[in-house]
Amino acid sequence: MTLGEAWRVPRIKGGSIVKLQEVDIQAVEPHRLAQLIGAERLARFDEVASAARDALAGRIVLNVNSTAAGGGVAELLQGLLAYARGAGVDTRWVAINGDPRFFAITKRIHNRLYGGAGDGGDLGPAEHRVYEATLHANAPELQILLRPGDVAILHDPQTAGLAPVLSAAGLSVVWRCHVGVDVPNDHSRSAWSFLRRYIGHVGSFVFSRAEFAPHWVPEDRLIVIPPSIDPFCAKNEEMTRDQAVGVLQYAGLVDGGGQPPNVSFTRRDGTPGRINRHADILQTGPPPPPDAPLVVQASRWDVMKDMPGVMRSFAEYLGDLTGVHLVLAGPSVHGVADDPEAAHVLDGCIREWRALPHSTRSRVHLACIPMADADEAAAIVNALQRHATVVAQKSIAEGFGLTVAEAMWKERPVVAGAVGGIVNQIIDGETGYLVDPHDLEAFAGALRRVLSDPIEAARLGRNARQRVIDEFLADRHLAQWASVIGMALATDLEPARDPTVPTDQ
Repeated sequence: MTLGEAWRVPRIKGGSIVKLQEVDIQAVEPHRLAQLIGAERLARFDEVASAARDALAGRIVLNVNSTAAGGGVAELLQGLLAYARGAGVDTRWVAINGDPRFFAITKRIHNRLYGGAGDGGDLGPAEHRVYEATLHANAPELQILLRPGDVAILHDPQTAGLAPVLSAAGLSVVWRCHVGVDVPNDHSRSAWSFLRRYIGHVGSFVFSRAEFAPHWVPEDRLIVIPPSIDPFCAKNEEMTRDQAVGVLQYAGLVDGGGQPPNVSFTRRDGTPGRINRHADILQTGPPPPPDAPLVVQASRWDVMKDMPGVMRSFAEYLGDLTGVHLVLAGPSVHGVADDPEAAHVLDGCIREWRALPHSTRSRVHLACIPMADADEAAAIVNALQRHATVVAQKSIAEGFGLTVAEAMWKERPVVAGAVGGIVNQIIDGETGYLVDPHDLEAFAGALRRVLSDPIEAARLGRNARQRVIDEFLADRHLAQWASVIGMALATDLEPARDPTVPTDQ
C-alpha cells in the first residue's frame, strides 16, 4: 500500500507536494564521551550500538518533527542523532511544513497537553480537517525517503497525524511526546481526545515522564526516556569566563565591549565559527556590568516558561539587591517556525517591563537572540549561562527543560519550578533548588539564597555537573532508544484504544 492510498483525505488547495526540510546531521564519534563516562561505560555502549546496527540491517531510522532550529526538541535531535550516526546507525531527520493555521492548532494542543487553556480555540472537526490536510500534504515526500520495514519516530503533536499513514505503509512507528502534565485536567484530556485517533496506530509510545502518558496507553508499550545534552556542541562546549564576557560584550548583553571577541565556537560539522551578530535588547540604560551578579532565564518565549513571572518575582522581592541584574533571553520571535505565540508572549513581557519602576527596570533586560545561524545562537546562550550567577527556569509546566541540564553541566546553580521533567533533573538542595513556580516570594527567596552565598552556589554547581555526567549524556539516551527500536521492529501490535470509548469511535 502506498502512502497516498493509505490515507485518503483531500489535498490542500493546489494539490502540490509540500517540501520537507531535510536537516543535515554530522556524524560524531561516541568515543569522544570516554573522557567523561570512562572505559567501562563506553564498552557497554559499544555492545548496545553493535546490536542495534545488526537489528537495523539496512533500515533507516527517520525522525520527524516540526522545526530544524529553535526549541528543545530541535536541539536534542541535533546532538543525539549526530552520536547515532557516529555509532553507525543510518538515522535521518526531516522537519514538516505547515501554514499558520496548522501551527496555531498544534500550539493549542501543545498548551493543553501542559494543562493550560492555550488560545481558547476549538479542537473540533474543522481543526481535524486542517491538521490532516497539512500532514497529508507532507506525506508524499516521506514516501520517497522510506521503505516498508524502516522506523519512523514522530515527535510531538505536530507529527502525530502521520502515524496512521506510515503504519499502513509497513513502517515501524514510534511516537515520542516531549510534553505533558503530571495531573490530567479538562484541558489535557481535550488534547488527548484530539490526538487519540492518530497515535492509536503506533507500536510504541515514548514519554519523558510516565505521568505524562494518557491512561489508555498500554503499560507494555509505554517507555520512559529522559532527554540528554551534548557536552561538546556549541551550546555546551567549554568556555572561560573571559571568553564568555567577550562574547556577551560583543552581543550587547554585557557592558564595556563592542569589539569582536577573541573566541570561536565549534559548528555541527566540526569547523570553527565566530560571533558576527548582536542580540536585540530592550533595556533602560547600559547592559549589566561584567562584574554584576546576574540572574538568567534563557528559554523560548512560551507562556509555560513564565518569563513575566520571573520578572515579577525579581521586581517585587529582590528590589533591595540593587547591584543584581536579570536577563530574560529567548530566540528571535521570527526564528522559530512552529511557535506562533512567541511574539505575543514577548509583547506581554515588554508591557510588564514598561510598567516597572525605573530603578528596577534599569536592572531588567529582555533579549532576543538572533537565529539566522543556529550554532552562533547556541554559542551566545552558552556564554550567557556560563556568566550567570544563577540560572532560573520558573516554568509552570515543563516536559523536560534542557536549559536546566545545560546550566547544571556548566556548574551553574539552578532555581527552577518543581514541575514535570525538571524534578527528574534537580535533587532539591543538592543539585539546585526546586520551588512552587506559582509562589513568587519563595522563588525569589531561593534566588536570594544562591546570590548571597557563593560557597553554597559552588557546591550546588559541582553536584549538578556530576549529575549530568551520571544521568543525562548520549550513551544512556541512545541505549534506551536502541531498546525501543528493537521492540518496534519485533512487534506487530493492534492499535491502542481507550477502554472507556466504544471501538467504533
